[in-house]
Amino acid sequence: MSEQKQTLADLKTATTAAAPKVEPKRDKQGRSYATGKRKNAVARVWIKPGKGKITVNDRTFEGYFVRPVLRMMINQPFTVTNRANEFDVVCTVSGGGMSGQAGAVRHGISKALTYYEPSLRPPLKAAGFLTRDPRVVERKKYGRKKARRSFQFSKR
Repeated sequence: MSEQKQTLADLKTATTAAAPKVEPKRDKQGRSYATGKRKNAVARVWIKPGKGKITVNDRTFEGYFVRPVLRMMINQPFTVTNRANEFDVVCTVSGGGMSGQAGAVRHGISKALTYYEPSLRPPLKAAGFLTRDPRVVERKKYGRKKARRSFQFSKR
C-alpha cells in the first residue's frame, strides 16, 4: 500500500518523462495539411517553407481578404510563433462569410504549423488558436418566425 502513495512532484516528473516525442507530419513535397473550421466555413490549408506568400482560392491573400482586420487575424499564428515570412500557405475555403472564413484559415494554419513543427504547439495553444470555435447559427424551428422569435401575440 505504501508503494501506491506518491507525491505530486513524483507524478509530475513521471508524466513529463513518459511523454512521447511527436513526429512532424509532412507529405512527399514537404507540406503539412490541416483543416480549419469556424461557423459554417471550412478551410483546407497546406503550408511549406517559403517566403511568406499566402494564396486563398487561387487569389492573393490581400485580394481575397480586403479588410485589414481579417488579414491581421490570419497572420496571428505566424506572429505568435515568430515565423513571419517563413512559410508559403495555399488554402481553399468555402462556406460562411468573410469573418468565418478568416477564422477557419487561421485555425487551419495553426493546426498545420503544429503538424509541420510540433514544438510550436504550446505557444499556439496558449494563444487559443488550436481551439475550434463551436458557435454556429441556431436552426429555425417550426411554428416560429426565426430560431427563437415567435409571431406577434394578439388577444383579439
